[in-house]
Amino acid sequence: MDTDKTITKPTAETAATAERTRCGQCYRPNVDILERGDELLVVADVPGACGDSIDVKFDDGMLEISAPVEPRQNAEHEFLLREYGIGDYYRSFQVSEAIDASKITANFADGVLTLHLPKAESLKPRKIAVNTA
Repeated sequence: MDTDKTITKPTAETAATAERTRCGQCYRPNVDILERGDELLVVADVPGACGDSIDVKFDDGMLEISAPVEPRQNAEHEFLLREYGIGDYYRSFQVSEAIDASKITANFADGVLTLHLPKAESLKPRKIAVNTA
C-alpha cells in the first residue's frame, strides 16, 4: 500500500518515500489535486470523520492528512452483515512546489476536506515595468 505521493508537474520525476506502518485499520482517502493559478487545491474524501479531529500538517514540503474515525457502536443491536469498513484515514504527499505554509487553509463539509495551499510569492508571476528614456 503506497501511502506517500509526490505532487509534481507531469514532467518532473517523483521521489520514492518509505511506506509507513500503523496499528489497526487505516484507509487511504481518495484525493484530487488541482493547480489553480496561485495555489494548489487538495480535495480529500474522509467520510465518517469529524472536522474537529482531522489533523493536517505541512512541514518541509511534506503534507500529511490524518483523521480518526470512531466505530459505530450499538449495544441494543447486533450486526448481521457489516460491509462498511471503519478505520482511520491517513495520506501524505511530498509537495514539489514552494508553498506559503502560513496561508494554508482547510475546510471540511459533508465528508470532504478541502485544502488551499497558496504558492510562495517567489513562484508567482509578476509584471515588470519597462522604463523608457
